[in-house]
Order: sequence, then structure tokens, then C-alpha cells
Amino acid sequence: MKPEPNTTEYLNKYWSNRYMEGLTGWDIGHASTPIKAYVDQLSSRELRILIPGAGRGYEAEYLYEEGFSQVHMLDISSQPLLDFQSRVPEFPKDQLIQANFFEHKGTYDLILEQTFFCSFEPHKETRELYAQQMHKLLRPGGKLVGLWFDHPLDINGKRPFGGSKEEYLSYFLPYFKKVQLERCYNSILPRAGRELFGILEK
Repeated sequence: MKPEPNTTEYLNKYWSNRYMEGLTGWDIGHASTPIKAYVDQLSSRELRILIPGAGRGYEAEYLYEEGFSQVHMLDISSQPLLDFQSRVPEFPKDQLIQANFFEHKGTYDLILEQTFFCSFEPHKETRELYAQQMHKLLRPGGKLVGLWFDHPLDINGKRPFGGSKEEYLSYFLPYFKKVQLERCYNSILPRAGRELFGILEK
């Protein structure tokens, strides 16, 4: 029986195939500059961190190299996690999580967003569930930090799916007590002028 679209089984196969076929335009091959800059100013190395939709995990690799020991990578696809494991074999295997983000349970001090939100079909219900689940996974005072594309939805229905600051705020404000969401000043060149950088506190 063929799995239905948007089931964990279907999505694992879909995204794994994209990795194996090299259809990974979002993969920049290194930690994103704005995320790296944010990490560099963190003082505690004991933060429990989640990176959902982590892909090949360049941000996780950077964090781990900088002494953050509680970094957890989550992806619905097995392939990028295998790629990461072969590249960073010393990374704790129990912190590599193949799972559906919306079904994941845990408590984190910090969640990093990097080309994850933009991978979902842009349905209002899905985007609201994303904000709700992020809130649920954070401890009180925890933060969701990262990048969201600041451009209209592609009329051809292609990823990455964007949006506007106003739209994103409509999802986040019901769940987060402090929301900073501004035009990113240090995006990588191909994304310059098309990203918002956000710090959202539970």
C-alpha cells in the first residue's frame, strides 16, 4: 500500500530521495552566517539545543566544535543524518533524531530555525501548528532563534515558501511573550535582502 503524502514514511522517502539525487538547493555547505554570529555570543555551553529539519547539520557541527555538548539534530529524513554521522563520527548518536517534528517530544533551552519553516506547504493550519509545537518544545524562558524568508509565496508553488513579517507575527504572537523579527543584516549573499532574523522567547 502506497503511503499517503505528508505521512512520516512518505516524507522520509521524499526528502531522502532529494538528498541522494543532489536536489538540495537549500544546502549551503557551511553554518549559516547569522546563526553562527548568534551562537558566537552565547555564554553557556550547557544549553540544551534542538535543530529541527537539520539536514546535513552544519550548524550542529559548528556548535559541537565550539563545545556545546547538548545539541540535538532532528530530521524526518534518514539520509542527511547518515551524511552527518559519516562527516562527524564523534557526535553522540543518541542526539541524532529521525522523527516527525510535529510528533517530537522534549524540552529545550534553544531551538534554531534554518530553512525548516520554508519547507512546509504554506497552509495556515500547518504554520500555526509549527508555532504551537515550537512553543511546546521550549522550556519557560527558552528561545526560538533563526531565519525566515521575507518574500511572497512562489506563484508556481515551489520551495522555499516565504511569507511576510506581518504573517509570521500572526503565528508567533499568541505563543511568545517577546518577539524580535527584523530584516537580517548579515545574510549570505544569495539570500541578502530576503531574510528576517528572529529571537522569540517563551
